[in-house]
Amino acid sequence: MTNPFFADSALPYLLPDFAAVRDEHYREAFDRGMADQLVEVAAITADAAPPDFENTIVPLERSGAILDRVATVFYTLSSADTTEYIQELEEELAPRLAAHHDAIVLDAALFARIDAIHRAAQEDAERLDDEQRYLVHRRHTEMVLAGAALGDADKERLRELNQRISTLTTRFEKHLLDDTNELAVHLTDESELAGLAPGELSAAHEAAASRGLDGWLVTLVLPTGHPWLGTLENPTTRARIMAASRARGIRGGDHDNTDLVLELVRARAERARLLGFRDHASVVTADETAGSPAAVAALLTRLAPPAARNADAERAELAEVTGSSITASDWAFAASAVRRERYDLDTAALRPWFEAERVLQDGVFFAASRLFGLSFFERTDLRGWNDEVRVFEVSDDDGAVGLFLLDLYTRDSKRGGAWMNSLVARNELLGHPSIVTNNLNVPRPAAGEPTLLTLDEVETLFHEFGHALHGLFAHARYPSLAGTRVFRDFVEFPSQVNEMWAMWPEVLANYARHHETGEALDAGVAQRLRDAERFGQGFRTSEYLQAALLDQAWHGLDVEEAAAVTDVASFEAAALARAGLADDAIPPRYATTYFAHVFSGGYDAGYYSYIWSEVLDADTVEWFRENGGLNRENGERFRRRLLQTAGTRDPLAAFRDFRGRDARIEPLLERRGLS
Repeated sequence: MTNPFFADSALPYLLPDFAAVRDEHYREAFDRGMADQLVEVAAITADAAPPDFENTIVPLERSGAILDRVATVFYTLSSADTTEYIQELEEELAPRLAAHHDAIVLDAALFARIDAIHRAAQEDAERLDDEQRYLVHRRHTEMVLAGAALGDADKERLRELNQRISTLTTRFEKHLLDDTNELAVHLTDESELAGLAPGELSAAHEAAASRGLDGWLVTLVLPTGHPWLGTLENPTTRARIMAASRARGIRGGDHDNTDLVLELVRARAERARLLGFRDHASVVTADETAGSPAAVAALLTRLAPPAARNADAERAELAEVTGSSITASDWAFAASAVRRERYDLDTAALRPWFEAERVLQDGVFFAASRLFGLSFFERTDLRGWNDEVRVFEVSDDDGAVGLFLLDLYTRDSKRGGAWMNSLVARNELLGHPSIVTNNLNVPRPAAGEPTLLTLDEVETLFHEFGHALHGLFAHARYPSLAGTRVFRDFVEFPSQVNEMWAMWPEVLANYARHHETGEALDAGVAQRLRDAERFGQGFRTSEYLQAALLDQAWHGLDVEEAAAVTDVASFEAAALARAGLADDAIPPRYATTYFAHVFSGGYDAGYYSYIWSEVLDADTVEWFRENGGLNRENGERFRRRLLQTAGTRDPLAAFRDFRGRDARIEPLLERRGLS
């Protein structure tokens, strides 16, 4: 059988032919893909002609086609539907792929050519057009930050560190997945689950049955706080779930992540010093819109004190209503009681109005249709990586836009959280269209029962589809600038903006209908939902800031400081205390040993990105409200001036083009009650 990765897929939109892929195809394609790309790069550096854009940058952009195809499919599966074979191969491949990457970005002859093109472009602005000039700038910056200008001895050490770091991050993710599955809370007495809705009970029963267990199984989510903590009436059950969540990666044994974290932090600090920086955070932020750890610290430390004050006020109110002190496992349940008293609002009771298919079709897709003129047609003839994956063809007034794949449900083979990927990124050079994916982790109910979402899951669906829209609309000439390949602290901006439509009156009224009766959500309830949006922001901001500050604390260590840290829990406690956010009742959204974003997910020293992007997001939401909200004119402006630009220009310049000025922080402070 011909390896399916050796040529472009014959399926519509170049959709990978997942059904044709066998385990034995991966290693063969990785081997050939890496070998072919090195030959392609060698041909570039062997060219005797003076380096220019056409003989250096263009062939570099074309290189690595097989490697791109196999890596896209392999890492989609490793995240969304992994197997023991994939996990073992992933650990084997990690150092090899790191070495392959280094063989290109540390190639002295290649860097000399790109450096010459970069200098020429600076001396003669007319030599290249704007997108070409920006691509050269990006290539040059990335190679410098990767170590291309270092001496041979430093490059050799850098290669060793990169390979070790890639191995450690891969192991971290594997440990976390295994420990998350192992720590799922098994219950055999239904009374211990009192307070859960029928659909949630069904999902827990289905999860137990899938493992051959009697009773019910509460599988863990990636964040510390489980969504069911707000409704479970049994405090012992709540405490068991919270304890299991917080125990991930720190129990000793085969799944422990503490030593991995310490070694990873030390390796990143040493790499930063080799590159001429004090610490890893300085390396990362040097190539983000923030520019420096100091800029990040200025924002986070400005927000931390009012967030802590608001959380203290919320705690006092919860204690007054419940008549008892508030623990971490009780906070969400107490907050639900206060929300009911203050706003006459029980968000858990709203789940019958949030049936997943209606939220998708009449909420998420409806808002995109009103804004951008999009239509969605399900392609049941096309298959994703799993039979649960749904494939939609997306079109607008001008014709086809691309494919959108949705993988909604949780399973043991899928990592926690929610995310978006590009399977194919639209670019003119290779003639590629757009294929984007969304993965969520919604518990699957028993066959024949409806999937009823929590309010948080509704907002997550809108959030991830914001990423999908960014990927679908992004239009670049060159692959390196295609899709959502923008600065990490900008990439969350489009997705956070799209969350606004979940509570927009016109959208909410369209999808929030009772799954049995079709009755619309009462207008008074809808208004109380919007009135309550700021309720609990002290807690939510504090738990987020704790995680963001932890990330900065770990990656702000220099070599000597990193070597001196020997206890993960003590370091974490001290870092939170320094920030004034240490609080037993408000644990970090992610603690160190299960902080996948920064120890295996590419957000290292970048978890601040969510609130950094939220400054832009909140200001953009204000713009929409000032200019008529959900209409095609506004949608087209947002699409053409921001989403469509992909990575072809400075994203803050694109924001200024859209907004007419730099972003103001005041809308964010108002939204989170921090002004």
